[in-house]
Amino acid sequence: MTAQNIAILCGIVVVGFACQWGAWRLRLPSILFLLVAGILAGPVLGWLDSAALLGDLLTPVVSIAVAIILFEGSLTLRLPEIRGHGSVVRNLVSIGVLITWVCGTLAAYLILGIDLYLAALFGAIVTVSGPTVVMPLLRSVRPSKTVSSVLRWESILIDPLGAILALLVFDVIVTIQADADLLHVARVLAMIVLAGAFLGIAGGHLLGLAIRHRVLPDLLREFAALAAVLAVFAAAESLQRESGLLAVTLMGIWLGNMRDVELEDVLTFKETVTLLLISSLFIILAAQLDLSELLALGSGAIVVLAVLQFVAGPLRVFFSAAGSALTWRERLFVGWVFPRGIVAAAISSLFALRLTEIGYPDAHLLVPLVFSIIIGTVIVQSATARSAARLLKVAAPEPTGILIVGSNPVARFFAKALQDAGKTVLVADSHWASVREARMMGLPVFYGSPVSSYAEDNLDLGEIGTLLATSRRPGLNELACTRFANDFGRDHVFVVSNDRETSHEKHKVSGATAGRLLFDGEHTIDTLLARVKTGATTKTTELSDEYDFSRYSAEHSGRLVVFAIDAEDNIRFPVPDEKFEPVSGWQIVAID
Repeated sequence: MTAQNIAILCGIVVVGFACQWGAWRLRLPSILFLLVAGILAGPVLGWLDSAALLGDLLTPVVSIAVAIILFEGSLTLRLPEIRGHGSVVRNLVSIGVLITWVCGTLAAYLILGIDLYLAALFGAIVTVSGPTVVMPLLRSVRPSKTVSSVLRWESILIDPLGAILALLVFDVIVTIQADADLLHVARVLAMIVLAGAFLGIAGGHLLGLAIRHRVLPDLLREFAALAAVLAVFAAAESLQRESGLLAVTLMGIWLGNMRDVELEDVLTFKETVTLLLISSLFIILAAQLDLSELLALGSGAIVVLAVLQFVAGPLRVFFSAAGSALTWRERLFVGWVFPRGIVAAAISSLFALRLTEIGYPDAHLLVPLVFSIIIGTVIVQSATARSAARLLKVAAPEPTGILIVGSNPVARFFAKALQDAGKTVLVADSHWASVREARMMGLPVFYGSPVSSYAEDNLDLGEIGTLLATSRRPGLNELACTRFANDFGRDHVFVVSNDRETSHEKHKVSGATAGRLLFDGEHTIDTLLARVKTGATTKTTELSDEYDFSRYSAEHSGRLVVFAIDAEDNIRFPVPDEKFEPVSGWQIVAID
């Protein structure tokens, strides 16, 4: 490999990071930035030629990357959640998928005149949305809790289910192309499904048992997951061609639904491997896009986009939400928001490469058509979703809930006090025993690191507008403050000091790069923990003109005021950088 090729590969990684950071800052789907970067580097400027860079390795590299992406996405599919989030979500990932598939197939076949089998593959691919594109939109728009829950869970569940549909359609096309004998086609398809199912379920089960029984040390769990995915993929492809992607998808679903298997380390997979693969892969794939083919689709692609946006979207919600409690305004908004994302782009590119290799007619049209739909839906919905939410009156009011990072006794004490005061709270921690304690107290919890990429896609912040960092790990507190300051605003990000920190670190945590230091910095996690362990309780006192804060302070000098609730029902925390002056009508909540 030449020095120039090494520089190009390094540049792809750097540009991928820049795209991910820009998407995070602007609260937009990262795929839009990645695709634009790839198109600029490839067909526009001519800096990147993926085929020349990777040569014969292009298809295997893309195949392996897609396999890892599908495995990671399928890990988040919890089968009980399909039943546990109401009939609307369940219908959207079943009836809704079929409606979108049929509409997409007919639109591509009748409007663009492409082959029926290829049109069916296109229709299956565009059923897939995904949390990587939906969650940034939800954070930006902040729709009502009901709407947010439906869209969030639909995006999580539809990712692997839509991918399986697309894989099966692709396998049908490849098999028919190889042999027109229907009996043989059915036999090959059965072998693909059986090989994929057997190896995927077996691989997922064995990996789950290894994790459950602590056969693997914590240090090697991520490595073991990667090795297992690659082994299952290679074994399935060796046993039966085209069964590898189905195998790793089912492997992820099986592993994600095993009981008593701690998957936190495996879920960091995305942060260590998948995020890098996604960023690099889509720059490489977008660089392969032929702009002349994209432009040649012309008005036909726009009409297909219109059919998906204005026909398929409303129809899937009309039938899926029949008999539900969703209002007509909520149904219209859910029908409008359905951007296509990572999985659609990945599998369309891989399928196009495979179909081109076997000489399938018009295979080269698949990528520009899918990419045009991805770019179109992301741009249209990013530009219009907020206005649509306001027009339909489904935008949530200003969020007043509190996200508490950490689930130690102090964090749980704060959370319970805030909950008793009528506030929405969410406790987030990656320590299972502490999370379980919080759940037993009746507190809403998120199990996992709140600063992880997994949390980025799965943490519901619809009603949350304030951060309280109370972890015993100072580094996690600082990361959380920096991460959520972008969502909540720096004035709504607070941190409790740790005794483990030096005075320099305390100053750093309370500085401009992180959160506002709660109390005076002398009341730390450890000093508060000592109070909690000795049976401290909270006392609530309402101020009046006769009983003002100065009198309260004089009579209760031993109490530590943890927060106050003003006359507009807003939470006010005592911070040294802001004068704390409660007035008549405020409620003071203090540790006695």
